[in-house]
Amino acid sequence: MSRLKTLASRTRYLSLWGLVSSIATLTFALALTRPALGAMSSEELAKLAQNPIANLISVPFQNNTNFNYGPEDGTQNILNIQPVIPITLSKEWNLITRTILPVIWQPQLGPDQDSSFGLGDTQFSAFLSPSNANGWIWGVGAIAQLPTHTDQTLGNNNWGLGPTAVALHLSKGDPWVYGMLVNNLWSIDSCSSGSYNNGLIQPFLNYNFEGGTYLTSAPIITVDWTADSGNRWTVPLGGGIGHIFHLGRLPVNTQISGYYNVVTPDDGADWQLRAQVQLMFPK
Repeated sequence: MSRLKTLASRTRYLSLWGLVSSIATLTFALALTRPALGAMSSEELAKLAQNPIANLISVPFQNNTNFNYGPEDGTQNILNIQPVIPITLSKEWNLITRTILPVIWQPQLGPDQDSSFGLGDTQFSAFLSPSNANGWIWGVGAIAQLPTHTDQTLGNNNWGLGPTAVALHLSKGDPWVYGMLVNNLWSIDSCSSGSYNNGLIQPFLNYNFEGGTYLTSAPIITVDWTADSGNRWTVPLGGGIGHIFHLGRLPVNTQISGYYNVVTPDDGADWQLRAQVQLMFPK
């Protein structure tokens, strides 16, 4: 039995590694085949990267390390691979698609449980947004959750669906970029792993300097509406710094930040370290 378990674990690892390698290969193929955003300044590129619904193909790799997580106070790590692909519907409207594929390291959640590593549940969002908006920019649409987890401890077997929206202020000559992204997901079937009703609120505030350096705060506030009132919310506070580099002619947005959870469930993490590398491609 132990050999079968080890073989299954290795198979999941190799399949996951193959998925990540394929995404990385596709990303660098895009870098080689598409022209760079050379006409834009580093400050303009930084502001473009801070717009969740920009008319721009990008591939962010966002790594979140959560400390003192779970009943054993372990360290959880989640690498979110988040390709953003815009689709032009007309001269007036764009459809911005955003996929989040989480690669999760889950620590032991009990003395008789092993740690686990694999793919979590995929989330796919689509925002309808005006193509020529200036100043205040907005997008509305839907978000779906797909049960793609490779281990039962890393996700839920139910499919999910719900609304999503984003609004932000971005103006030429203004160093501030600020706004908010919200969504809520309800499970749409009733598998044995249980139903869910999860909300997310992500306010973001950025101040941009000349040269592509910026200060940022983008806490991810989450709520589990099915939990009791004392364990529903996770509310982080914090921030960090980012900078635009160039890999040859390819713009790369890098960022590091830290957040302390002022409100957290009983077994929630105390604080989080977030690091991100975002590859940016013209549409």
